[in-house]
Amino acid sequence: MCGIVGLFLKDKALEPQLGQLLTSMLVTMTDRGPDSAGIAIYSQENQTKSKLVVQSDDPLTSFSGLDETLSNKLGGAPIEMTVKSTHAVLQVPTDLLTAARTALTNANSGLRVMSRGEKLEIYKEIGLPKDVAAQFGVAQLSGSHGIGHTRMATESAVTTMGAHPFNTGDDQCLVHNGSLSNHNALRRKLRREGIHIETENDTEVGAAYLTWQMQNGATLGEALERALDDLDGFFTFVVGTKDGFGVVRDPIACKPAVMAETDQYVAFGSEYRALVDLPNIENARVWEPEPATVYFWSHGGTPTSQKAAA
Repeated sequence: MCGIVGLFLKDKALEPQLGQLLTSMLVTMTDRGPDSAGIAIYSQENQTKSKLVVQSDDPLTSFSGLDETLSNKLGGAPIEMTVKSTHAVLQVPTDLLTAARTALTNANSGLRVMSRGEKLEIYKEIGLPKDVAAQFGVAQLSGSHGIGHTRMATESAVTTMGAHPFNTGDDQCLVHNGSLSNHNALRRKLRREGIHIETENDTEVGAAYLTWQMQNGATLGEALERALDDLDGFFTFVVGTKDGFGVVRDPIACKPAVMAETDQYVAFGSEYRALVDLPNIENARVWEPEPATVYFWSHGGTPTSQKAAA
């Protein structure tokens, strides 16, 4: 099961509505996966600061003075913190992002890093999509694009860290419907390559694989094409990067998927009903993404679909 949604805005006038639109899309998919949910939002970029989103099961203790503690570890660097329920958004100087993540990881204080990047914010928890979205005020968030997931756990425990989306590189995240059969071997390989993987969830391995490919010079589209050869199993991936949004299904394409495009946006849903409340949907071009075909869009770029070689 599991339900996934994605929304890539072409029209900046819709950006204040991104969180609201994504929330509505994801809530519609609740019955595809009621155990946990998450949403990734690509919000406005700050030219000098990046964001670390962290989670704690004991936020009152973990977040108390966290900004000051992190600032001290970074030599007095200015840190801004906004607490949202069990998550905190830490804004740090961009050139210290890696050092800040390392400092938080080494602190061993019950903190879990949800996401990092110049634009990316991920909020995820155990619970129904409507409750998770309300917990973090997702409907009030603005941004250029985002993806979401509601999960029915099949291969790992129902935990916050097992929820999607997964972030394994700066401003990169992924949601997945399906199951990978070679994720254990690939996890070991990626860890040897220095890619950080937190959980036993197969989806995080898919996200880490794309991060590894892009760190080695591949574009998002190229990384998705290579995934068709290197990832065994069945899958539909929806991927976000700082400026891009991509979709790919495995060659069998047994998991449901539908897309819609207008002059204002590109949208993805596990089912069409996730899209019915989008603006002007009645005039959208609606289609089912083809198997083994990479679709991706980027702001300022040309929308592309690429059929993989047989």
